[in-house]
Amino acid sequence: MESPQQLFGYRPYWAKRLLPVAVLPRTREEMDLLQWDACDVIIVTGDAYVDHPSFGMAVIGRTLEEHGFRVGIIDQPAWDSVEPFRALGRPTLFFGITSGNMDSMVNRYTADRRLRSDDAYTPGGEGGRRPDRSVVVYSQRCREAYSGVPIIIGGIEASLRRLAHYDYWSDKVRRSVLVDARADLLLYGNAERSVVALAHRLARGEDIATIRDLRGSAFLLRPGEAQGEWQELDATEPGREATLPKAEGRGQREQCVVRLPSFEAVRSDKLCYAHASRHFHLETNPGNARPLLQRHGTRDLWVNPPPLPLTTAELDRIYELPYSRSPHPAYREAKIPAYEMIRFSVNIMRGCFGGCTFCSITEHEGRIIQNRSQASILREIEQIRDRTPGYHGHISDLGGPTANMYRLRCRDPEIERHCRRLSCTFPAICPQLQTDHQPLVELYRAAREVDGVKRVFIASGVRYDLALRDRDYIKELVTHHVGGYLKVAPEHTESAPLQAMMKPGIELYDQFRLLFDRFSQEAGKEQYLIPYFISAHPGTGDHDMVALALWLKRQKLRLDQVQNFLPAPMAIATTMYHSGRNPLLRVTAAAAAVVVPMGGRVRRIHKAFLRYHDPHNWPLLRQVLTRMGREALIGSGRQSLVPAATGGGEGKSAGPQPKSKGQPSRKKSRRGRSRR
Repeated sequence: MESPQQLFGYRPYWAKRLLPVAVLPRTREEMDLLQWDACDVIIVTGDAYVDHPSFGMAVIGRTLEEHGFRVGIIDQPAWDSVEPFRALGRPTLFFGITSGNMDSMVNRYTADRRLRSDDAYTPGGEGGRRPDRSVVVYSQRCREAYSGVPIIIGGIEASLRRLAHYDYWSDKVRRSVLVDARADLLLYGNAERSVVALAHRLARGEDIATIRDLRGSAFLLRPGEAQGEWQELDATEPGREATLPKAEGRGQREQCVVRLPSFEAVRSDKLCYAHASRHFHLETNPGNARPLLQRHGTRDLWVNPPPLPLTTAELDRIYELPYSRSPHPAYREAKIPAYEMIRFSVNIMRGCFGGCTFCSITEHEGRIIQNRSQASILREIEQIRDRTPGYHGHISDLGGPTANMYRLRCRDPEIERHCRRLSCTFPAICPQLQTDHQPLVELYRAAREVDGVKRVFIASGVRYDLALRDRDYIKELVTHHVGGYLKVAPEHTESAPLQAMMKPGIELYDQFRLLFDRFSQEAGKEQYLIPYFISAHPGTGDHDMVALALWLKRQKLRLDQVQNFLPAPMAIATTMYHSGRNPLLRVTAAAAAVVVPMGGRVRRIHKAFLRYHDPHNWPLLRQVLTRMGREALIGSGRQSLVPAATGGGEGKSAGPQPKSKGQPSRKKSRRGRSRR
C-alpha cells in the first residue's frame, strides 16, 4: 500500500491568516462580519449545521479551514428556488454537496415506504426540510445558481449510490448518482484526504476535468477518452471472474481495471446485478482494490480504489479542530434530536470489519479500523466537561460503529493488505484477527479517572462474539459501564437468516448473556441486555420467524419496537432482496436462489411474529399458523404462541404491553451515523 500525502502536510492556502472562525458562516451578513469577500468552498447539506465532529459537514468544513480555505455552509436550503443557493455568493473553488449524515431516502421514509413525520437532524425534529434524493436536487440548484463552478458530491448518499444501484423506494435500478446529479466529481467514504488534495489542486489552477487520480473518487469519461495505461479485466458476464492470466504476476495487478456489467445490463438482468455487486464488494480493501468501470449509456463511470485509512495522529487532529461543539447560534433554543443524542458522547474509532450484509458502514467507512489515541479521547472528554451546556458528569458513550473494535486489526499488515475476505468475523473469527481488548479496558479506566466524570456509559452496540474472546473486557464493561441496559444485536436465531446476514449463531449470544448476568450479579447490579432483531431479511422463511417468536417467548422477551429489513443502496442484503441471488458466492444461472420475504403482507407477517404478544397481531398470526399447519401454537397452553380467538376486542392494539422484568422499550438512537 502506497504511503499517502500526510493529511496536514500541505502548505496552507493564503486565507489561513483569516482563520479559524468561531463558527462557519451561513449567511452573507456573517461573511461580512468576518470581512470575507467570498467563500472558497461552500458546503450544501441536508442537515442543520451542527459544529461538532459527529456531523460530516463540520468535519469537512473544519478540516478545509485548517488548510486555509474559507468555508461556508448552506444548510437545509429551500429547494423550490435557486435564491437560497446564492446566499453566500459564488465560491472560488467548488460547491460540496451532501444529503447529510443519512441517505435522504432512508431519512425521509420508513422500511414500509411511509413518509416520516420527523427528522432528527432538523431543529425541533421537524420533517420535510430536505428533498428526496437531496444530492441530485442540490446539485441542480447549485448549477443554476452559478454555472461553471465545479460541483463535488459526497457523504453517505453519494457513497452508497456511486455505481448503478437498486433503489428500494422506486423499486428499480437507478444510475450512479454522479450521472443524475451531473456533478464533476464524486468523493466517497470519509473523504478528508481526497477533499483536501482536491482543494489544493484547484487552488493551484488545475482543471477539475483533469483530476482523475484521487483515491475515493469517481468520475465520468467521455467516449474514447483515455485513462492511462490500464489493462481492462472483463467481468461483464455472470460467472466471469475478474482475474489476471496466470502467466502475469502480481505486479501487473496495480494496472488493472475491472469492467462491470453496464447500467443497462444490471437494470434489465437481475443476475447481472448480483454479479456486479459481488465484484464491487471484492474491490473494497484499500490495500488491493482495483478501479472499477461501468458503462452508462455512451460514457464510462470510473471509480478509483477506496481512500487510504487515516493514521491515529491524523484522526486525532481532525477531532481536535476548533469546533464550537454545538448547533449554529441561529437555531437559538430549538433542539436538534441527533445532536441531543451525541453531545455527551465521544467517537473513538471509525470503520467495521464485521461485514453484516444489511449494513452500509463498510461500503462507506471501510473495514480497517481507524483509531484515535487515548490522550486525544481524554482531551475531548475534558472539552465536553468544560464547554458543553447541561453536562452533569455523565459521558453517554465511548464508541463508534461498534463499541468494541477499538484497536483491533489483522496481526500481519501484509496479510491485511492482500486479504479479500468480506468479514473478519464470519463464518468464524479469523485466526489472524487480533482480539485483545486491553487497550479498550485501559481507555475505560482512564476515562473514569478524568476530573468531573461520574459515569461513563457504553451506548454503541457490542459485538459479543468478539467480547467473548476477552472475558476481562466483559467484566469491566458490565461492572462499570452499563446504565441498566446494554445493546447487542443477535438479529435472528435461525441458521439460514444468520448465514445470509453474516452473523454468528445464537449460541454465542447465550454464552455472552450468561457472563453478562454473572458479572452483573457479582457487581450487585440489576442490568439487562437489549437484543435487536430484524424481520423480513433475505434468507428468512415463515418457519424461521415462528422459531424466533418461540425463542422470544421462552426468553420472556416482549419487544416494543422492531426493525423490518430496509434495503439500503448497494448493501449485500439489498442485492439478495432485489436479485434473489447471494453475491457472497459466485453468481451463475445455476446458483441457488435466496428466499426473499417480499411484499407488504409477507413483511407484515414477519414483523408480527416479533411482536407475537400484541393482540393487534393475533388474527393475522392465527391465519398464518393455520396455513402452515402449526395450529398447536394457537391456544392457552405453555407451548402456544397466540391465544385462540375469543370473539371480543381482538385486532385492536392493547397499547403499551407489560414487559418481562427488565425488558425496556426498544428505541433506536441516531448518533450522527447511519447503521443501516
